[in-house]
Amino acid sequence: MKQLTATNYTELTDAEVVTRVLAGEVALYELLMRRHNQKLYRVVRSYLKQEQEVEDVMQDTYLKAFEKLYQFRSDALFSTWLIRIGINNALARLREQKKLSTGKLLLDQPDDFSHLLNQTNPMNPEQLAIRQEIKELLEKAIDGIPARYRIVYTLREIEDMSIQQITECLDLTESNVKVRLHRAKAMLKESLFKLSVNREVFEFGNKRCDALAERVLNALPPDRAA
Repeated sequence: MKQLTATNYTELTDAEVVTRVLAGEVALYELLMRRHNQKLYRVVRSYLKQEQEVEDVMQDTYLKAFEKLYQFRSDALFSTWLIRIGINNALARLREQKKLSTGKLLLDQPDDFSHLLNQTNPMNPEQLAIRQEIKELLEKAIDGIPARYRIVYTLREIEDMSIQQITECLDLTESNVKVRLHRAKAMLKESLFKLSVNREVFEFGNKRCDALAERVLNALPPDRAA
């Protein structure tokens, strides 16, 4: 399937894109993937550690979302709807691997952390090296948090989602989200004092984004629009 190249579509809202995809402009589905690849990657990565498994679940999520696109309500956030599908797929993969012993590992939400890595001033090579080391340490520390806390921390601190959005994604109460966020931060502080996460952690880079988008688009039916 030919990938979308026109730039005048980028101003369309997610709901408008969904409407046009349902009307037959299947190629526009690429817009939704590119807008939400990073967020979906970080969510799935909160549950699965193997990169190939993460990408497989992301692909399955996009295909399942396409199949159920008619169920999306235009008054809701597409990202929240997509994340719920992604979480369910990730949990299903964990169950297949027999790594889940009980129920769902759905989590709560977060607050803010100190933003040491949010530095925007130019850095010399030594500073860049230190920044990379910190990034790697943070990723390792976050991986060490139990999944039900890790997903909450990821959605709040890395993706900057509101508590209300997180409660909708994870089907938790606001108080549960806040408690889990607090626990997640406490766990991190045990090994990383005064460090935080920015949007460079667990990146889903351009080449991987392109490859995933192409695989999903190739699996979709052809455009029906004239």
